[in-house]
Amino acid sequence: MLLVVASLALVGVSLGFGPAGGPDYAWEPTPTGSQARLRGLSAVSSRVAWASGSLGTVLRTVDRGETWHNVSPPDVAALQFRDIEAFDAKRAVILSIGSGEDSRVYVTSDAGESWRLTFVNDDPEAFYDCMTFLDRRHGLALSDPVDGRFRIIATDDGGQSWRVLDADMPAALPGEFAFAASGQCLVGEAGRHAWFATGGGAEARVFRSDDRGRSWEVSATPIRSGPTAGIYALAFRNRRVGLAVGGDFTTPEAAPDALALTEDGGKTWRLVDEAPNEYRSGAAWVTGREAIVVGPTGSDASLDRGESWQRFDSGSFDSVDCAGRRACWASGAQGRAARLVRER
Repeated sequence: MLLVVASLALVGVSLGFGPAGGPDYAWEPTPTGSQARLRGLSAVSSRVAWASGSLGTVLRTVDRGETWHNVSPPDVAALQFRDIEAFDAKRAVILSIGSGEDSRVYVTSDAGESWRLTFVNDDPEAFYDCMTFLDRRHGLALSDPVDGRFRIIATDDGGQSWRVLDADMPAALPGEFAFAASGQCLVGEAGRHAWFATGGGAEARVFRSDDRGRSWEVSATPIRSGPTAGIYALAFRNRRVGLAVGGDFTTPEAAPDALALTEDGGKTWRLVDEAPNEYRSGAAWVTGREAIVVGPTGSDASLDRGESWQRFDSGSFDSVDCAGRRACWASGAQGRAARLVRER
């Protein structure tokens, strides 16, 4: 439930990243005209992307970022849309975070011309952090612990209706919660598999489900945890191989032991030695070998399945998402959005 509101530098410098035989990465800014902090991001294609964030803001581009259109729901300026999941240029689902009725879900099927409110949290103890869709019909959203266990709501009609799952969920640790930093604390893969990440307690952990959220198992990770530290984002390139990244947003320039890999679906995790030593809040796989992580102090890329990393940009971003090797986007504070370009 941590909101993550630190004020951080926004001006970035593309450093390039082109080891022998590898691609040259750079972020190409795509001005949005917004001042909102865009923590929610959903890449649809190289031309289409959606972003969401503070001030009740939802933005959409269909021309590679040449123009962004404000398609926010009416009368929601007090809400923070920390997660967005888009299916195409017209259909998207947004999640606002917060205690009680501040946690809501809205759905559009007409490119944001109209929105339908499909879920309002009625439990004052619940606080929804992030959301994922396993396919176009089945989705899940995650709340911090209620009565000692994380809570999951589910939809099987593309977000039009939601229900609280009576899930078989392991107990939460004292102080454990999820981070609402980039919409990536809960992710899905291959129609049935889902994972969510935590921090705040004695261990940073990853919960995993193979049955669309009805039952969960949990594993500890070697990523450092604490009151403001843990795993902020997950990214899986298939049902077995994934990465977890995080740190402590209060010390963004120093975050040791903050990136780990799994090769068995999240059952076990190992730290990466050549990883960014700074806080990172977003992660995405570009291809089966290439991955990107972003945060307030820069962006890093790996060309070898996450085993080594190199900085390619020094600007601030909160989230990154890819819909293919030439369809990666990033977003962050003060309406900042960018499209990934590759010289080769």
